[in-house]
Amino acid sequence: MKAFPLRIFSVVFLLVLVAGCANIVPPTGGKKDTTPPKLVSLSPADSLLNTRVTQITMRFDEFIALDNATKEIQISPVMPFPLTTVLSGKKLTVSIPDSLLKDSTTYRISFGKSIKDLNEGNVFKNMNYIFSTGGFFDSLMIAGTAYEAVTGKPAGSDINIVLYDARRPDSAIVREKPEYVVKVKDKGHFILPGLPGKSFRIYALKDDNDNLIYDGTNERIAFIDSIIFPADTIGKLIELRLFKEIAPLDTAKDADSVKTNMRERSGKRRGMIVDSKDFRYSVGVDTSNKDKRTHDLNKPVKISFGNTVDTYDIERISLSLDSSDTLIPFTITRDTLPNILFMDADWKENTLYTIKLLKDFAEDTSGQMATPSKHMFRTKGEEDYGILITNVPSVYLGKKYRLVVTTEKDTLYNKPVTDTIVQINRLLPEKYSLSIIVDENENGIWDTGNLFEKIQPELVIPHTDVIDMKAGWEIVVDFVMPVTEGQSAKTKIGAPPVRGDRPGAK
Repeated sequence: MKAFPLRIFSVVFLLVLVAGCANIVPPTGGKKDTTPPKLVSLSPADSLLNTRVTQITMRFDEFIALDNATKEIQISPVMPFPLTTVLSGKKLTVSIPDSLLKDSTTYRISFGKSIKDLNEGNVFKNMNYIFSTGGFFDSLMIAGTAYEAVTGKPAGSDINIVLYDARRPDSAIVREKPEYVVKVKDKGHFILPGLPGKSFRIYALKDDNDNLIYDGTNERIAFIDSIIFPADTIGKLIELRLFKEIAPLDTAKDADSVKTNMRERSGKRRGMIVDSKDFRYSVGVDTSNKDKRTHDLNKPVKISFGNTVDTYDIERISLSLDSSDTLIPFTITRDTLPNILFMDADWKENTLYTIKLLKDFAEDTSGQMATPSKHMFRTKGEEDYGILITNVPSVYLGKKYRLVVTTEKDTLYNKPVTDTIVQINRLLPEKYSLSIIVDENENGIWDTGNLFEKIQPELVIPHTDVIDMKAGWEIVVDFVMPVTEGQSAKTKIGAPPVRGDRPGAK
C-alpha cells in the first residue's frame, strides 16, 4: 500500500521526461558562407615556357558552378571560338584547340567571375593562367581609364577593352574579332599585360551580343585617334570615352518611306469608326486639394491624349486665377510625341489657377472631338524650393563651356558659363548632379561622336559629388572634377586631354 504513491510519482516523472525529449528544437545554423572556393591543384602548372597547353585541369576544395563561362572566360590573343569547359563536381577542365595556338606567343586566360561555389555563389576572383609557346613571356603593357562620354563618369565592368593589330584597316572593328581583350575593372580602370612589342589600335566596346565585334549604333564604342605602343611600365594613362552613334536618316527613299507609313496610318485612323469615349485625355495637375501646393513653378502643365491630336483650338482653352474670370496669358506647344500638349504661363507662387477646356477644344486624326473639363490646382511656394550656388573655376569661363544640372530623369539647367558664380533658384528637394560640357561647336547641346569620321564626343566633366537639396536650403559648392589614379588635378582641369580630342580642340 505504501508503494502506490511511489509508483504514481515514477509514472509522472517518466511522462515529463518523454515530453521533454519530444520537444525537439531545430538547429539555429551557423554563419552564412562567404568564402569563395579555393584552388587546391592546377595541371599543368602556371607560367610554363615552350609549352603548347591544350588542356587545363583545376580542382577546388568544394563543389563549384560555372556562370556565363562563354563571356567570362577569355583568352588573349583571342581565338575564333570560345574555349571548351567541362565541369564535374569540384573539377573544371578547360580545353584549348592545339591547331589555333601560334608559335612564340604568350597566352593569357582570364576566368573573370565565371567560377562560383555551388551553394552560396561566392565568386573565385582574379584567376589568370599564363603560358608561352616560345622561350619567353611577352611583358609589355597598356593601361588607362574608360569613361561614359555622356556623363563623364567611369565606365562599368561590362565594358571590353580591345586591341587590333595596327596593320589591320579601321573597318576591322566591325568585321573581325580583336587580337587582345580585357574587361574594365573598378572605376573604369583597365590594364592589358603580356603584350608583344608591336603597334595597336585600341577601342572600348559595350558588346551587347558578346561577339567582340562592333555592330553599329545600338552598341557603345570608344577610340583614340592615334596608334599606340605597349611599354614595359605604366606611363601616361589612355583615356577612352564611350559613346553611341546616331543613325542618320540619310536617303530620300528612307524619308519617303517614313512619310508613306505615316499617311497609311492616318488613312486607317480616319477610316475607323471609334466611340468618342476613346478620345480620352488627362491633365497633369493635382486637383484633390486646392490648398495644397503641388504644381512646379518651373514646368508647364502636360495634357496627354489617348489618340494622336490632329488639331487644337486655343480659343477654347482658358487659364484664370482662382475660379474667377480673370484670364491669364498662356502658351500651348506640341511635344515631339503627337498626343501631348504643353500649357505654360508665368506661374506665380502659391496661387490657385483654373484651366477650362471647352467642348471640342481638340480633335484627333479620326475626327473625334474632346469632351470639356475643368481643373483647379495650386502652385508651389518659394519655401518649397532650395537654392544652389556653384563656384566654377575660371578655366571654364566662356561660351563653349556649359554648366548642366540634372536629376536622374530630367535636365533642369543647361547654360553657358558667363560668371564664375552661378546661382540656380527654385530647385525641388531632390538629388542633383553637376557637370560641364565642353561645347566645341557652341550649338548648346552635347554632341556624340562618329567612329569612321574620327569625331570624338564632346567632353563632359562631372562634379565629384551628388547634391542632396532640401526645401528652404541654400547650398554653396565648389565645382571639382574627379581625379583618377595617376593623374593630377592640374592635368585634368581645363581643356580636354590630348588623346581623343575633337578636331580643332585646344
